[in-house]
Amino acid sequence: MARGNRLARVAALGLLGVPALSGCTPDNEFWRWGWPEGITEQSQDIKGLWIWSVIAALIVGILVWALIGWSIVRHRKKGDDLPRQTAYNLPLEIVYSIIPFLIIAGLFFFTVVVQNRVQDRSEEPEVNITVQAFKWNWEFLYADTAEEEADQVTTVGNSDEIPILVLPTDRSIQFYVRSADVIHSFWVPEFLFKLDVIPGNENGRDNVFEVTIDEGQEGAYVGRCAELCGTYHAYMNFEIRVVSGEDYDRYLELREGGATTFEALEEVDPELGGSSVSTRPWDFTEDAQQVDG
Repeated sequence: MARGNRLARVAALGLLGVPALSGCTPDNEFWRWGWPEGITEQSQDIKGLWIWSVIAALIVGILVWALIGWSIVRHRKKGDDLPRQTAYNLPLEIVYSIIPFLIIAGLFFFTVVVQNRVQDRSEEPEVNITVQAFKWNWEFLYADTAEEEADQVTTVGNSDEIPILVLPTDRSIQFYVRSADVIHSFWVPEFLFKLDVIPGNENGRDNVFEVTIDEGQEGAYVGRCAELCGTYHAYMNFEIRVVSGEDYDRYLELREGGATTFEALEEVDPELGGSSVSTRPWDFTEDAQQVDG
């Protein structure tokens, strides 16, 4: 009995120690188990929670499998005599009740901590972006370029151009997402985050979130709608170009001067120009005819 109690105590301490290490996130590809690396400050918190939750689950699973294996070997049939029956082991039952509660409490605590960090917003973000979702396309408005929405720099997709959103590194970026029709979902895999785009604000939902893209993460990334929104949901993609702060300011200056999205990108950084990375524009007429036909 003493040996069983010691084993239970050691297992409990080991399981409780796993969440405590959540600040030390393994950052290599093996530990991510297929997850993107993450390009924002907020994504590192999400990645850490995911990795250490999986590790905790694996430890529990290995412990359970080991106990099952030990029971199979230790208590295998050795004769026709009925083995000694035991019941009402109160200390062991208490341990088996406390350990799951502590595991759940630990996961809940760290989930709330990470959630609060990810949902935290600045009172005065450095960049403000309005995301307008509609069947089945995206429109991005750079709210800092003008007070009136009609005068703001905007990018919208069409049959020839995929909608591209240009963002700077090392600046707080606040997104205000909204829908013109049904529920959509703004998802950039490299953010390790998505937010449902709820039509209107009268329902009490706060469709706002904020990220800061890490310095050195300049490049091209793909975004998608992650909520089944209708017939052409699969075509509702967009792309992101991450540039330095100086290039971002230059991009907006060119756009305000009349340049198109691609013209401004080509001048700011030719390597990030081009129509798309791994998506293609939706031909509103051809694709619709193929699906309907």
